[in-house]
Amino acid sequence: MSFSTPGDVNRFVSGYVSGRLVSNHTQKKLWYRLFVPGGTSDPIGPGLNSAGPAIFRYQTRCGTVYGHTGNVLGYTQFALSTLNGSRSATVSVDIQATQDSKGAKVLAVQQLRRVVQAAVRTATR
Repeated sequence: MSFSTPGDVNRFVSGYVSGRLVSNHTQKKLWYRLFVPGGTSDPIGPGLNSAGPAIFRYQTRCGTVYGHTGNVLGYTQFALSTLNGSRSATVSVDIQATQDSKGAKVLAVQQLRRVVQAAVRTATR
């Protein structure tokens, strides 16, 4: 079993979104920047979501970022990057929370979304 730190996830998302981790041939042949409006991850990403293969486009008031959200094994993460990969952020908390969480987890998701919005504002400046 291997584990990734938030720093590992951050390096991956910026490399994946920018195409640095995908060959030019693959970029031309695949999806690379095709997104379908809608689609959700859990928790829902910031802004208006559009789904692509293994990645989402989030159109926010502050600009557009790309990435993914998710939760597993007691953690919830948001990983975001600008399209060129020059700015990215990963927010990770040690609570497994979803859009349907109850009680204290609802507050955790709300606080996490505030932190993610701040990360988006910073990344899109």
